[in-house]
Amino acid sequence: MPTRYKSRKVGEVGVFYREAGPADAPVVLLLHGFPTASHMFRDLIPLLADRYRIVAPDLPGFGQTKAPPRGKFDYNFDRLADVIEGFTEALSLDRYALYIFDYGAPVGLRLAMRHPERVSAIISQNGNAYVDGFSDQWGPWEAYWRDPSEANREACRPSLSPDTIKNWQYGTGADPELLSPDGYELDIAYMARPDAEEIQLDLIRDYRNNVAIYPDLQSYFRNHRPPLLAAWGRHDPAFIPAGAEAYKRDLPDAEVHLLDTGHFALETHASAIAALMRDFLDRVLPMERRAT
Repeated sequence: MPTRYKSRKVGEVGVFYREAGPADAPVVLLLHGFPTASHMFRDLIPLLADRYRIVAPDLPGFGQTKAPPRGKFDYNFDRLADVIEGFTEALSLDRYALYIFDYGAPVGLRLAMRHPERVSAIISQNGNAYVDGFSDQWGPWEAYWRDPSEANREACRPSLSPDTIKNWQYGTGADPELLSPDGYELDIAYMARPDAEEIQLDLIRDYRNNVAIYPDLQSYFRNHRPPLLAAWGRHDPAFIPAGAEAYKRDLPDAEVHLLDTGHFALETHASAIAALMRDFLDRVLPMERRAT
């Protein structure tokens, strides 16, 4: 089924999103990470859309979503979750499986805590919810969390550079012959837009509040027991495999698969992840109506 490109107004934000699949099929809500947008799902969506209704929005401050400038909109994770919550309600998405990647994890898991009855399952693709998952590469960010000085803010700016995006975020652990330039070149272009770096630095500062709610997220897992699949690039330089395995502490039935790739696992392993998802969702959503 073809992917359609749409926009939905949520308050002062025009949320751009991709949608494919039967309107009456179970919904899979795809939430992207940093510094990308819903284009990261361009290979995955066609592999699922025969059976599921796929919805993939761009978060405020990312991609094609239109949000007010800094100073008129608070670029923090609570606010991003507010917008995506409003987006799901505007589309009447009252039941969905969550695909959470990178920044999509703290956004999507906030939605899950607010409305556990809406979440049918969770697929975490390098979407962290445990301190176990942090590599040793977070020093400048952690310093900025402790002390929001201008010097510490500037020390985080190299995280946004074209070289870091291409070679560290995308390139680490990925087969270069399977890594299309399409994803990282578009992310680099988005990062070059006016004020984009400052918005991202604001979100880097606020990331400390994601870590602070990890105990609450883990309580949600224990109390509500959502079926969970972790499909994780094992060579991720930011979120290490221990973050995937940690889900089993609170969700003993969680299924963990470590893939021979890096952070942006869909760039090289979309087919493998789609196969894992289809098998998982077919088993954990037996009572949900699925398109045939």
